[in-house]
Amino acid sequence: MSDEGRRPVGESIERGGGGLSVADLLARALPGAASAPVSASAPPGDGPAADVDANANADTNTAADVDRLAEAIAAVAARFLPDGRMRPDTDFFDAGGTSVDAVELVAALARESGVELALDDVFADARPRRLAERHLPAIGASAPSPTAPGPAANAVPAARTASVGAADEDLELVLADLARADGLPWTGPPEPAAPRRILLTGATGFLGGHMLLDLLRYSDAHVYCLVRAADEEEATQRLGTALAGFSLPWSSEIRRRVTVLPGDLRRPRLGLSEDRWSALAEELDSVVSVAAAVDFLRGYPSLRQSNVAGPLTLAELAATGRPKPLHHISSIAVFNQVGIASMGEDDPLARIDRLVAGYDKSKWVAETALRRARDHGLVVTVMRPGGIGGHTRTGAYNAQDLSSGLISAFGRFRTVPAFRYLNAAPVDWVSRVAAAVICEPAAWGYNYNLTGVPNTLDDVVRDMGFGGMNVTVQEWDEWRADALARLEAEPVPGLDFLTRVLRSPAALKLCEATLKGPEATGERTDAFVAAHGLPAATRYDTQAQLKTFERLAGDGLGRLPNRQDPPYLWFPETIEGTLGPVGGPAHSECTLSLTLSIASMYQLVRERRVDVRGELSCALLHPDPVVVERGDLWVRPQEGIPLRHGLRHQLLLYRLRLRDADGRRWWLEGRKFARARRDVWRQTRALTVEIGREGEPASLAGEVVVPADSYVRDQIDGIRVDPLLSGQEKRVAKLTWLAWFGREMGRGLLGPFARVGADLLDLRRNPTLTERDR
Repeated sequence: MSDEGRRPVGESIERGGGGLSVADLLARALPGAASAPVSASAPPGDGPAADVDANANADTNTAADVDRLAEAIAAVAARFLPDGRMRPDTDFFDAGGTSVDAVELVAALARESGVELALDDVFADARPRRLAERHLPAIGASAPSPTAPGPAANAVPAARTASVGAADEDLELVLADLARADGLPWTGPPEPAAPRRILLTGATGFLGGHMLLDLLRYSDAHVYCLVRAADEEEATQRLGTALAGFSLPWSSEIRRRVTVLPGDLRRPRLGLSEDRWSALAEELDSVVSVAAAVDFLRGYPSLRQSNVAGPLTLAELAATGRPKPLHHISSIAVFNQVGIASMGEDDPLARIDRLVAGYDKSKWVAETALRRARDHGLVVTVMRPGGIGGHTRTGAYNAQDLSSGLISAFGRFRTVPAFRYLNAAPVDWVSRVAAAVICEPAAWGYNYNLTGVPNTLDDVVRDMGFGGMNVTVQEWDEWRADALARLEAEPVPGLDFLTRVLRSPAALKLCEATLKGPEATGERTDAFVAAHGLPAATRYDTQAQLKTFERLAGDGLGRLPNRQDPPYLWFPETIEGTLGPVGGPAHSECTLSLTLSIASMYQLVRERRVDVRGELSCALLHPDPVVVERGDLWVRPQEGIPLRHGLRHQLLLYRLRLRDADGRRWWLEGRKFARARRDVWRQTRALTVEIGREGEPASLAGEVVVPADSYVRDQIDGIRVDPLLSGQEKRVAKLTWLAWFGREMGRGLLGPFARVGADLLDLRRNPTLTERDR
């Protein structure tokens, strides 16, 4: 289905529907079903014996209904899967379906079979049989009777009556999954040495890919990467493609130190052969669990195989054969209980019955189960990132990460929801610290919060204002409604997932807990970082996000400051002098009344450019003032490289596009130069200009100067800042501009003097180019 068609499909899904009888429904869903006996109620009978028979028949018929409908749903779902196969008891997402596929599946079932499913039900538990069990009671059929659960390793409670909530069903699964930890092998302590052979899962993911490169950079280890694929060739190609997508290298040297293992985290023994499993159990020195299904819409039953069963299988591998430490990437989502008091590294986790999102529950169960594994002697290190931001140097980001989605929305809409803390850190810092912990035996077996320095609401508002993106703060419900309205009015394909999150009741609870939670603290992490000379945690501020903002904007997700935005800071500039014909005397008075402004400090940092508007008065051009249609001022263009080998270094370059009262267009180019002379004060004010008609060479030239008595009055005292900022923020903005501009001018003036000094100290006999120019 095209992107354009997804919105009406989603709207039809939200409306719901139905109205078919069970028999009609099955007849449409599965050819031949209409001829089968279908009953939503017991057949008539007389006496207690007849009632018993009627109930038994009803249960039998209803179970048959569920089976047939599950087969029908599985047949439709198979069309959206890579291998075209689907079983009634297989989770749609585990089989390879995506969130977009789920939207299309719901639409296809409604359109072709009359099966009206809520999208939230699909995300909660995407097994066709479970969808059938939930759907039939909604149209008048009764659910089958409960049956005893199967073995603990794959325990799934049988269907129950519709009155039993999904939360209770999740808790039954949680208890079954926790019980699996009790069956892990007993083991002893591992050898306290830096690992030489590491098994890494999740290398095709955002954090896992960066950790792979950091493990190779900062250790001598050989890394085995488990990649979901049919064979080694496909797995290798998939890994290389994933790394390239995150701007990470995939060279022959890296491939030499990496062994790619095709397998599947969700399968017993990781989908490996018995011989391969046994060999790894003896060869490996360390097991690193990074892989996880990160989806805030899916329910616990849909996520448990990847996020719980997978880590427990890795724990089994770590405890089999040679004792090995297990390093598990968890998440501060284990604290996502609304109202939790603190999120320290050794603080109690949230209560499982107060977690709403399936992702939060799955990370909680995995971490809790691995804590039980510690009782079996397994050394388990738990590392909990918060939001994982983009790389501070490459700008690479995870397009499906909630943090990236929120940052995109903040920048696009210039609004932010009120929150307490954003516990986020850039991926390069999280990866570097995690890799260092894995390689340091003394650090094993503890909990670490890899959340960096949290951002407060004031931090984010100030940073965005400093970056030229003045934002409005809204209450959470107001922000959500506003963001949804904007995304529906102008859909952004890359933010489809954020739209679905903002519509999902469970995901909304996750967002609420995240935005209203306390700051995550990491005293143990800070001590480890300091002791090992690692980069200290810093706030993930605008400067750290700069490259990511640029990539988000380039991908159509974010929006950088531009000329159309209200100015962040501005001030007047008056320049006076004389002009004349090129090559002739300058005799006609000329005045430029300009306003210089910047949309953001980002504009200065990345472009060193200032916007110019205003007008020019000179009788040689027109009797009336000439308007500046568009103007740019570059500070130290080309880093101040001199135009000719060196006595005049460029300080400023003005380029203006002008229009006179008769509609004719002109151009102006002006330059300020620095020379090794005593008149430094005048050099900062004098501008050599050339003016010509559009498309023609210069016809006028001269020099104009900023009057000494107006310089301080206009360009220092006359600075104005966005009125939406507070008084303190205005002072900071003004001082930041003056410090930046003063530093650039100082560097520009120093250049020619340094060059002359170098010439004076040059002891070579041959004259230099500068000396010959003299």
